[in-house]
Amino acid sequence: MTKTPDMTKMVQDMMASFPVDNAAFQNAFKTQAAMAEKLSKVALEAAEKSNEISSKWAKDTLAKVSGITTAKADAADYTKAATDFASAASEMAAENMAAFAEVAKKVQMETVELMLAAGKDLSEETSAAVKKATADVQTAAKKATSAVK
Repeated sequence: MTKTPDMTKMVQDMMASFPVDNAAFQNAFKTQAAMAEKLSKVALEAAEKSNEISSKWAKDTLAKVSGITTAKADAADYTKAATDFASAASEMAAENMAAFAEVAKKVQMETVELMLAAGKDLSEETSAAVKKATADVQTAAKKATSAVK
């Protein structure tokens, strides 16, 4: 009678000879964590700067409002105060929107730089991993071929 081959043992042997590099997974996690840290830093700096701009804008606006709220002797003075406030508010808005645009531009530039650097690193790591995996598979194939003979 013919004995049925033990496929479980053959699959276990095959999987044991297949190389798995846990260091590659650890390096990928470390790389991702470092990238997340850098992107978070960019976002937090932008949020802080935006908050400073908003706070200064609010303080400046409140300072300008005091000119409107004071009592005037002539009705024309109220019109002039309102016109002066509107003019000042318009100037402040233009200045602050330009400041917000600079923050956004800086965030965009830093993000692009980080992404380009990450892409370069990823390309280098992938190339090295593929070379190592190819060598490991060739070694495993040679072992398997010699074991079959």
